[in-house]
Amino acid sequence: MKSHAVVFTARNQVAYREIESPEPGPEDVVVEIHHSWISNGTEGSFLRGERISGDVAWRPGDPDPFPMVAGYQKVGRVLGVGAAVTRFKPGDMVFASMSRVLGMFDNQFAGHVSPGVCAQGAVMPLPPGLDPVAYSGLVLTQVGYNCGSRPRIEPGQLAVVMGDGLVGQWAGQTLAARGAQVVMIGRHDDRLAKFSKFGRTLKSGADNGVAAVRELGLGPVQVLVETAGSMSALDGYLPLMRRNGHMVIAGFYPKANEVNLLLALQRFRNSELTFDLVSGATQERLEETMRWVADGRLHTLDLITHRFPVEQAADAWALIESKREPVLGVVLDWPAARK
Repeated sequence: MKSHAVVFTARNQVAYREIESPEPGPEDVVVEIHHSWISNGTEGSFLRGERISGDVAWRPGDPDPFPMVAGYQKVGRVLGVGAAVTRFKPGDMVFASMSRVLGMFDNQFAGHVSPGVCAQGAVMPLPPGLDPVAYSGLVLTQVGYNCGSRPRIEPGQLAVVMGDGLVGQWAGQTLAARGAQVVMIGRHDDRLAKFSKFGRTLKSGADNGVAAVRELGLGPVQVLVETAGSMSALDGYLPLMRRNGHMVIAGFYPKANEVNLLLALQRFRNSELTFDLVSGATQERLEETMRWVADGRLHTLDLITHRFPVEQAADAWALIESKREPVLGVVLDWPAARK
């Protein structure tokens, strides 16, 4: 079956082109994509050749992960369903995560492709009301929701979010909705401004904002959400952590080597901290995240800074990688949305 896709053809090379998708089977849903939301961090590390799958970093001797159809989140209209599919019918507006493709480095990890051949378990109906674009980054929104909903926290306790990207934004929004006092630490004035209605914001600086958080006098840190891939932030905030507090790890650490976990964690033991690892996704959390977006507890449309016709995906990536202007949420608009 012929599809069109955003393909990473080599390191830092992006093309919009025709590809082959498998013929759909009885459990498949074929989706004509209207909008797909770029995951700047994950997809960017694939584009730069820094990882080969999921959280597996590329190391010398590994194959380069190209060509690849990256991405994992989109919304669109159902074109057809397999004989065993009962939840969907042609014409339904849906969210879909990954599709299957042919001829790529990883034929299972494909987001920016239309029509997309998706297992029915990777498809969810959209609720009425909001612009469908609001749900086009749902997997990433769910990671932020997971960061903010997993740790124990009481209203009024302090939560620090390290990183002002999309995951940090949604983690902070979730914690604020739970009643926490949230402080976001970041490097970008424009991104921090987007979070200012949910909590305090501080520039990172050389010490990851530790001294500035201490000066606020808001009490010990119950939750630290680390989204920037900074091991130094974990060490820096350790003296500020409440006993039995939580550190939430959502960053990607591409230069990590083999680690002696006993030695690595020894310095955290006496604080009796809990570590939450939150980069996964479950159907239950995706559904709950969708409810939070639908009822306004999580804001997504406010975080979109740029939209490109999918044919200009290379220009979108040139902007994301160069950061020649402030950029955060980037959505690709597909031909089906222009009909």
